[in-house]
Parts: sequence; structure tokens; C-alpha cells
Amino acid sequence: MNRSRFPISVSSLALALALSLAPLKASHALIVFDPTNYAQNVMTAANTLQQINNQITSLQNEARMIINQARNLAGLPYSSLQTFQQSIAQTQQLLHQAQRIAYDVQQIDQAFSTQYGAANASASSASLIDGARQRWQNSLSGFQDALRVQAGIVQGIETTRSEASALISSSQSAVGALQASQAGNQLLALQSKQLADVTALLASQGRAQSLEMARNAEAQEQAREQVRRFIAPGQAYQPGNVSMFH
Repeated sequence: MNRSRFPISVSSLALALALSLAPLKASHALIVFDPTNYAQNVMTAANTLQQINNQITSLQNEARMIINQARNLAGLPYSSLQTFQQSIAQTQQLLHQAQRIAYDVQQIDQAFSTQYGAANASASSASLIDGARQRWQNSLSGFQDALRVQAGIVQGIETTRSEASALISSSQSAVGALQASQAGNQLLALQSKQLADVTALLASQGRAQSLEMARNAEAQEQAREQVRRFIAPGQAYQPGNVSMFH
């Protein structure tokens, strides 16, 4: 009997062992899904992606700021300063070329002390005539100088127009604050140049008019002296015989 029960026990033990090991192998092959852990992982990835996007946006803003700063610091590529300086220098040269009585206080004082003022009672008629001729030449030179200054300013009108057009174009196409400011400053310099031209023109015209008025005043004074000499006792006019047509 003992021999007949031994094989059954062995087979039963093997079956039980096989059944006990079967769930262990199945548990190793089974994949378990955890919704909570998955949701946390998704939220972490989303937050990380949002941080990356924020950093990219920040870098883009910094890049734009640097570009704008570079534009604001960029200088204007066009400059009219040299042209303005040359034009003003030409007008100054015309003023410095004033003939006879120039724009000099000492020279004006000296000329008025010798050529203008009260007529000299002891001067000869030839000296009076020579003084009148010099004063007439002073007035004539003053008018000529005024016309030369006017001509120089008129010749520079086209240059002024072209420079104003270029500066306005540069101002409208300015890419930064510095370029716009420099264009505005050059437009102000253009206005200053025009004011300098007007000042030179008024100075030359005023000089010519002043010389002419001084000549007229001196002519009146000389006429009084000549009349005085004409009617003075012992020097009055004496009629005489004049032979004409032979």
C-alpha cells in the first residue's frame, strides 16, 4: 500500500508547486497604470514647457530691446555741417571785402573825423571838391558791396534748398531717437545759416544807406560853406564881360 501511494503524492506535490508558481510569473508580465502618477507627470511636463516658453519670450524681448537701443544710438549718416560752414564763410568773405570804409569801428571813426563833419573854412575849393568826390566814392562802394552780398546770398539759395530737402528726408527716415535728434539739430543749423545771411544782407544795406546819408549831410554842410564864401564881404560875385562865339 505504501508503494501505491507514493507516486500519487509526488504528482500532487508537483501540481501544487506548478500552481503556486504560475501567479508569480503572471505578476511579472502585468503592466499597472496609475492615473494619479500620470497626471502629475503631465503637469510637470507642461510646467517645464511653459517655463521654457517664458524664457524664450524673455530672450526675444531682450533681443528687441538691444536692437532698439542700437537704433537709438545710431548716428545720422548725413551731415550738412560742412556745407553750412562753407556758405557762412563765403558770406563773411564778402563782408570782409568791403571797400574803402570797412566794418571796423576805428576805421569808421577815422573816416568820419577826416571826411565827414563840419566843413573846414580854411580849406581850398579844390580840397572841398576832392572831399566830396571821396564821399561819393564811399557811397558808391557801399552800394556795390551790398549788391555783392545780395548776389552771394541769392546764389546760395539752391544749396540751401537741396540741403533742407536732404535733411527733411533724413529726418523722416530716421530709425532711432539719436538720428531724429541730429536731423532736427541740422535743420536748426540751416535756420541759423539763413538768419546769418539775413543779418549780412541787412548789415550791407544799412552800411550803404548810412554812407549815403552821411554824404548827403556833408554835402549840405559843404554847400553852406560854399554859399558863405560866395556872399562873404570882399569875395562877393563881381560881374564881368565874357566873350562868346567870337
